[in-house]
Amino acid sequence: MRMSGRLPAWVEYGLLPVLNLLAALLLSGVVVRIMGESPWAALKLMAAGAFGAQDSIGYTLFYSTNFIFTGLAVAVAYHAGLFNIGGEGQAYLGGLGAGLVGLACGGWPTWVVLPLGIAAAAAFGAGWAFVPAWLQARRGSHIVITTIMFNFIASALMTYLLVNVLINPGQQSPETRAFGPHASMPAVSDLLARLGITYAPSPLNVSTLLALAACFLVWVLIWKTPWGFAVRTAGRNPSAAVYAGISPARATIQAMLVSGALAGCLGVNELLGSQHRIVLDFPEGAGFVGIAVALMGRNHPAGIIVSALLFGALYQGGSQISFDMPRINRDMVVVIQGLVIVFCGALENMFRAPIAALFARARPPAAAPGGSPAVTPSR
Repeated sequence: MRMSGRLPAWVEYGLLPVLNLLAALLLSGVVVRIMGESPWAALKLMAAGAFGAQDSIGYTLFYSTNFIFTGLAVAVAYHAGLFNIGGEGQAYLGGLGAGLVGLACGGWPTWVVLPLGIAAAAAFGAGWAFVPAWLQARRGSHIVITTIMFNFIASALMTYLLVNVLINPGQQSPETRAFGPHASMPAVSDLLARLGITYAPSPLNVSTLLALAACFLVWVLIWKTPWGFAVRTAGRNPSAAVYAGISPARATIQAMLVSGALAGCLGVNELLGSQHRIVLDFPEGAGFVGIAVALMGRNHPAGIIVSALLFGALYQGGSQISFDMPRINRDMVVVIQGLVIVFCGALENMFRAPIAALFARARPPAAAPGGSPAVTPSR
């Protein structure tokens, strides 16, 4: 529960997330010690696995790009008073849209195919978010329940399509044929090579720039436009929104459309940027991680960039730990990631009360009407 007094911005957006992260890492260290390994050695391995080499940095930024898209999707819905946990399904359908463009139009010029693929990913993701949004706005269905259900429906739909419709003939693996030669987001290593800079190959591609542009656009939309004001008003106080002439139902649907479009862009990074074909389960849980990314980033694009980088490092660095520390397998790495999610999500306000109390003690007493500090009479 939020404290009634407002904390300084540097505490709200800086100190509290750092304290939550440190608590999660401390408890993770206890778990690592129980498993018979050194927490400090594990931390160094994770840092080296995430940032110790050029290809490691590329993978970390690649994963972070996925988390930026899904974190932004959660944040936009949050400002409308909604909890969109359907990012996984919306990313699935966004990938389907981008993949269909890659399959059907891969021979077209690159400057046509890539914008078309991005637009298709956003449109398919937004379309998948529309039905839960409409049910919430017009029928009162709870957005959490409907988006969870649509995650399962999206997974089943993609399995059916890849097994029975889009599968590459003559193979057993549930995936499509490769996209056309022009349906690939340029890799960062290739772009740097054209400038004479050698960089180790990795899945990192220009979708990362698209994600950063999306952060800027979300900041402008939410905080600098009348639409963003209407969405935030409807999210905080629907009654006040109606009094101001704002339709909460319309704000709900529009915010969810933007949210779904952002989640759908994950398919651009994964499929057009890395896989170059439609494969099964390509979101790999990024839609759910986006919830923790948004919460830790306080639903602000700048905070989401930082928290997405953290979770990208956890994903990439965790693989290094599982290779070099045999007692800590991939499941234990998932446990560590889960602890970070718990402390930065469900327990995000754990340190708020004591810090608010410290600020209350440090705050000077309120002045009396005559100008002198108010004095409490003794009994």
